[in-house]
Amino acid sequence: MKYTKWITVLFCLLGLAACRQDAPRFRIGVAQCSDDSWRHKMNDEILREAMFYDGVSVEIRSAADDNRKQAEDVHYFIDKGVDLLIISANEAAPMTPIVEEAYQKGIPVILVDRKILSDKYTAYIGADNYEIGRAVGNYIASSLKGKGNVVELTGLGGSTPAMERHQGFMAAISNYPDIKLIDKADAAWEREPAEVEMDSMLRRHPKIDAVYAHNDRIAPGAYQAAKKAGREKEMIFVGIDALPGKGNGLELVLDNVLDATFIYPTNGDKVMQLAMNILEKKSYPRETVMNTAVVDRTNAHVMQLQTTHISELDQKIETLNGRIGGYLSRVATQQVVMYGGLVILLLVAGLLLVVYKSLRSKNRLNKELSEQKKQVEQQRDKLEEQRDILEEQRDKLEEQRDQLIQLSHQLEEATHAKLVFFTNISHDFRTPLTLVADPVEHLLADSSLSEDQRRMLLLVQRNVNILLRLVNQILDFRKYENGKMEYTPISLDILSSFEGWNESFMAAARKKHIHFSFDYMPDTDYRTLADVEKLERIYFNLLSNAFKFTPENGKVTVRLSSLTKDDHCWIRFTVANTGSMISAEHIRNIFDRFYKIDMHHAGSGIGLALVKAFVELHKGTITVESDEKQGTIFTVDLPVQTCETVVSENSPAFSVPATSVTSTDAATSAVAGAPVTPATSGYSGSSSLNDALTYEEEELEKSYDSSKPCVLIIDDNADIRLYVHGLLHTDYTVIEAAYGSEGIRKAMKYVPDLIISDVMMPGMDGIECCRRLKSELQTCHIPVILLTACSLDEQRIQGYDGGADSYISKPFSSQLLLARVRNLIDSHRRLKQFFGDGQTLAKEDVCDMDKDFVEKFKALIEAKMGDSNLNVEDLGKDMGLSRVQLYRKIKSLTNYSPNELLRIARLKKAASLLASSDMTVAEIGYEVGFSSPSYFTKCYREQFGESPTDLLKRKG
Repeated sequence: MKYTKWITVLFCLLGLAACRQDAPRFRIGVAQCSDDSWRHKMNDEILREAMFYDGVSVEIRSAADDNRKQAEDVHYFIDKGVDLLIISANEAAPMTPIVEEAYQKGIPVILVDRKILSDKYTAYIGADNYEIGRAVGNYIASSLKGKGNVVELTGLGGSTPAMERHQGFMAAISNYPDIKLIDKADAAWEREPAEVEMDSMLRRHPKIDAVYAHNDRIAPGAYQAAKKAGREKEMIFVGIDALPGKGNGLELVLDNVLDATFIYPTNGDKVMQLAMNILEKKSYPRETVMNTAVVDRTNAHVMQLQTTHISELDQKIETLNGRIGGYLSRVATQQVVMYGGLVILLLVAGLLLVVYKSLRSKNRLNKELSEQKKQVEQQRDKLEEQRDILEEQRDKLEEQRDQLIQLSHQLEEATHAKLVFFTNISHDFRTPLTLVADPVEHLLADSSLSEDQRRMLLLVQRNVNILLRLVNQILDFRKYENGKMEYTPISLDILSSFEGWNESFMAAARKKHIHFSFDYMPDTDYRTLADVEKLERIYFNLLSNAFKFTPENGKVTVRLSSLTKDDHCWIRFTVANTGSMISAEHIRNIFDRFYKIDMHHAGSGIGLALVKAFVELHKGTITVESDEKQGTIFTVDLPVQTCETVVSENSPAFSVPATSVTSTDAATSAVAGAPVTPATSGYSGSSSLNDALTYEEEELEKSYDSSKPCVLIIDDNADIRLYVHGLLHTDYTVIEAAYGSEGIRKAMKYVPDLIISDVMMPGMDGIECCRRLKSELQTCHIPVILLTACSLDEQRIQGYDGGADSYISKPFSSQLLLARVRNLIDSHRRLKQFFGDGQTLAKEDVCDMDKDFVEKFKALIEAKMGDSNLNVEDLGKDMGLSRVQLYRKIKSLTNYSPNELLRIARLKKAASLLASSDMTVAEIGYEVGFSSPSYFTKCYREQFGESPTDLLKRKG
């Protein structure tokens, strides 16, 4: 077999050698713009010149004056993988990107006759159309003796030859004021359009002395139109090309149709020579310009004799080329016969070699088979040994399986013990919670309570109810685990119940600027038997989670519908929210007990497990889907159940109000203490949300008291914000933010004196919020206190690394918080000595960013002090801050407004100049930026207690 392969390879090599002579060395594609006698002559010259080069293949395609067709031709050559492209662009603008595409793909491109609107080509060869146009202009001017009317029939308007020939012509006749171009038309290089356009010109102009045609096809068309009008003797006709042959320019001159034509050389042979120089890596000129000359009745006969002789020589060359081709075909046939004979000889030799080698291989294979037999016997013995090993491993695996089963039982026992522990401790919690809740209710009944006392007691009552609800969740889950959960179905209308429960979520939608919509299928009966308490807890838990994980300006959508599965009616409702995505790994475990996705959110981890238990108690199903585009969607399907003994045909369905079972504390805790209201089907809450946001901002602006220190509270728990607000509002102006991003925005806007932030918040936590505040120029100077329920040293280290100024653990003492706030603000006031004592605060507790800000502001005032039009807006632009941000930043650091600092700096500079220079008071006032000497004197007296004149008198 090995020798057979080598013989096959040898035959392939011989075949390749025999066919190699047919493979071209270079492939050249020619994309011509049109199909006329001038192009035919160029194509013949290209093909004739290609005969002198070995292994060159030339393919020519014509576009017939169609830009789209020429673009297809170029792409055809690119796809075919030609080595070089020769292109004569039909129009410059449409063909420019096509030529650039070929050039950028590494294919050399030669432009012939016509250029493009780019320099991305390899070489250009052709006549100088501008010079030809100018030569025609000079000839016509000379023929008309410098005076007359001329009309111009141009080629295709978008082609570069037409544009350049017109430009050259106009440049020439501009030297002859009495030569007028009275009309111009686009004849598209063809005779028929030229005849039509010339006919129109003859009607418009009674006196035409000369016709300038851009080629020798346009010129006879113009002549024919003039002849029909009987005016051909009144004017001279000049064309361009001067090709020999019937109907071409040279014959038209001899036939007295044209007075003159200018040679526009085809030079197909030179185009081919240039192409081969490029392909063979030889030197070549990038721009090759051909010369022109006029052909008129004085030299037309000589030109005809020369061209006739050249044509005869071309025919002889073609005849010789045909004979050479015949000789080459004979040689190729003889080579094929020779190679064929050689192949047969090699085939016979190869067969003999194969037979010999086959005999040797047979003997060798017999020996190998005997050895393999021995090896098979040895492998059989090894397999028997491996079988024994596998049996031992199987026994070990069975033993490990028993161990895993035992570990599984132990895990179940540990989980059971955990539930028992939580159940017992929950029972223990209920007694102290009862002892707290009942006295609070009695205290709230006291009408003598002050407003702050009542607010504090309501805060206690609300959080006691939240703790009691969490305890009840654990107890209910334990009941479900033990199979003791009671299921008490009653007849109810789910649509009416949902609409009532939605009322608990109105304010949170406004608070977080969430668009909340509730949609349902109209004309559908949503009555069924269900345990209203458990159904309400299912709905509240899903909707609370949706609001908890939806960012500001997001959407929460509830849809209620009916469907049929297995010939039974079902009710389906979905709860969808945008802005959050649950990964596939989390979706698999999301309904497991004690499972939490995000450790930044508070929760026990049994809410969704209890929801699934309640859904299954109703014989229903719950699923979840999540992706980045649509967000997260929980789908609950409940079978429709009826009971004729409970609900008669004429009795109305029972509707449960929103507060019948579950307190609004469920919604309150889920959305940071802000109840929410939905937009029912057909209602959009966007306008009301924007109005609420505008109203909230306006109220904050109205209540903002700049005379008090300002404190910003950032916490997702509304009760914590309410509590801290109550502690601080007497002595401080308090601003609140529910999320880290909102806190950063308000800190940028109001530039408070101190910020209090929670650590564990959804989205951006307190540590990241602190880090961003400390990295911004507008807020880097503001002290930050972090509040956290976690007392781990690692978290404290992260907070201090993020720039926090203080750390207070929950639960915290109100006195401790107030003392820390007071001390940090008092400590920060030391910075306000900046312009008061004129000293640099190098030893103060100032961050590097604030030091750089101070130095930059001082240098800016010093540099622009003399500008009397300088204002806070200009200073803010140079510092990269708005007018309000600059005012609050400077006020916080120095206790002065920017205008006050600018005036003080100007007055100090003026005092220095008064003491050290001979300038007058008015000159010094203008020098330091005051608009008038009187105002300067007034400000100086207010600052230093004397006028500048008094100082000069004391100085004198």
